[in-house]
Amino acid sequence: MLLVGVAMILMTFPAIRQVGATLLASAGIIGLVTGIAAKPVFGNLIAGLQIAITQPIRLDDVVIVEGEWGRVAEITRTDVVVRLWDERRLIVPLRCFIENPFQNWTHTSSQLLGTTFLWLDFRTPMEDLRAELQRICQSENRWDGRVCVVQATDTDQTTMQVRLLVSASDSGRLFDLRCAVRERMIDYLGRHHPQALPRLRMDLARDDPRDGQEAAHDQPPDPAQAVQRASSPGAEDTTETEPEALRARPAAADQDR
Repeated sequence: MLLVGVAMILMTFPAIRQVGATLLASAGIIGLVTGIAAKPVFGNLIAGLQIAITQPIRLDDVVIVEGEWGRVAEITRTDVVVRLWDERRLIVPLRCFIENPFQNWTHTSSQLLGTTFLWLDFRTPMEDLRAELQRICQSENRWDGRVCVVQATDTDQTTMQVRLLVSASDSGRLFDLRCAVRERMIDYLGRHHPQALPRLRMDLARDDPRDGQEAAHDQPPDPAQAVQRASSPGAEDTTETEPEALRARPAAADQDR
């Protein structure tokens, strides 16, 4: 502002008006550069104010940001510290939570649903799977008692996709429950229903050396022989030689005379 004021004063004098115009132009360029440089700072300050008012994230919230799963460990004036599942720390600028979508698994409640998929044979007894999943869930203290469902959700040429849907009170318990359901269900199928596990079916053809001989005998028969074999004993001769035999009978009668 001081530079702009000096430039305006100098522009009132005709002799040094050009100097004032130059200073005013320089002040505009400097202001533009300063604004661009300060944009991230002001952006984070405004984002921090928005987060404080709307509270899309809070301390200890479970979030998925930048493809990583973790908990919000700290919120500062400029960034958010996310503690990842493997104890790493992900530093995310505040404006990223305002400008980009992210997942908050504990925004209103920590209860979650989780799925475990199995690819099984078409002969899988679905009712037995439902009963076994119910027994598994009832024996697990990580299950919150809300959802326990078995559904065949997809098929392909050889197998069908079975979805095991369960629920837990928070994301940590849900992950462990899904792993337990997967392990115990595979063990149950291997012991009680091994035919339900995926199999690759093949039809193997064995070459037979007699194939060539059989092919030779498969030649179409002679039509005359076919007619002779198909004629009944004592039936009239219907072959092409019959007219010749009939024509030969009058000649034989003339000789007898």
